[in-house]
Amino acid sequence: MHAAFFLLLGASLARFLIRHPGEPRTPWIIAFSAALALLYVLGPVLGGGPGGPGGTDGPGGTDGPGPSARRFTWLGAVVASWVVLVVLAPSFAWCAVPLFYTGLRTLPARASLVLVTLLTTLVVAAQLRLAEGFDPNLVLAPPAVAAIATAVFVHTQRQAARQRALIDDLIRTRRELAATERREGTLAERQRLSMEIHDTLAQGLSSQQMLLQAADRTWDSDAEAARRHVRTAADIAARGLAEARRFVHDLAPPQFDGGAGLEDALRALAAPESTAVSVRFHVEGVSVPLPDRVRSALLRIAQGALANVTEHAAATTVALTLSYLGDQVVLDIADDGRGFDPGAAPAPGGARGHGLPAMRARVRQLGGTLTIESVPGEGTVLSASVPLETP
Repeated sequence: MHAAFFLLLGASLARFLIRHPGEPRTPWIIAFSAALALLYVLGPVLGGGPGGPGGTDGPGGTDGPGPSARRFTWLGAVVASWVVLVVLAPSFAWCAVPLFYTGLRTLPARASLVLVTLLTTLVVAAQLRLAEGFDPNLVLAPPAVAAIATAVFVHTQRQAARQRALIDDLIRTRRELAATERREGTLAERQRLSMEIHDTLAQGLSSQQMLLQAADRTWDSDAEAARRHVRTAADIAARGLAEARRFVHDLAPPQFDGGAGLEDALRALAAPESTAVSVRFHVEGVSVPLPDRVRSALLRIAQGALANVTEHAAATTVALTLSYLGDQVVLDIADDGRGFDPGAAPAPGGARGHGLPAMRARVRQLGGTLTIESVPGEGTVLSASVPLETP
């Protein structure tokens, strides 16, 4: 639109100089043309706005409650210079088309329509002055052009307003979605840490407490057994410290340090110095490399299950079995303890109340299943099955 204004202004000036060479009004025409061009170029500065001439980007001065005194003064100077040019040379009338848009962008809706009507009237009068006689086209064409220009501008601005509203909605929705994802991520991380702490640090502390209590009871009667309990408690404390440091760095369980696999970690877990009950561990099937997530989850499940057996089941023997079944890996933990009713509500704050849901959550995250079979007085069998991806 700016380019069209200067093109029409230059064409009108050239037409006047060609048609009326050497007339006394020529210097005035040139002077007012230069002044109008300069005012139009300085619109962003004199108008006090970022949107080019007129200083606004929307209809009716959308960057404020209304046109400021500077913009109003600037627009008045532009229109006054154009009116003088039209009076001196009617051929400058067609510069009104770009001025329509300038007025529509600068003034409120009603004021801009009044300005468009005034400019259109001057264009009609100028065209009739140039004509040799009355021409209906000269009376009807300028209002039609003004109406089309105004309709196009209003339609464009309404579309822009709808797009701005849509963009605002999208930005708001994106922010709400990001906030929701952050909350969900925080809750998932809290759940993960609670499961990690329950299966490692909490169970380790519980085992230490039991060992230290046993050492206290046997300190006078069996000093060697008491020292053995203390040493085992110290080993468990060392492993718990390693787990705590590993949580900080969010690395794999320390049992897998040095390239150790799940079988090695489970054998270490079943070692006599690591548990207060007798644990028999064996492997069935041909072992295959397991993903880190699967290894970590099965190890945590085994740790939690053995801790529950030690603390609650009063069992003497536990069978820990790792089975490779081709498309899945299964971990079974069977004990000969007092058993329990899996359908009964857990005691508030009990280890089973937190440990079993944590195990189910671990297996569910891997797409597997957790099965618990137990009858009071007949022991418990816990089975965790995790599918393996086909190579």
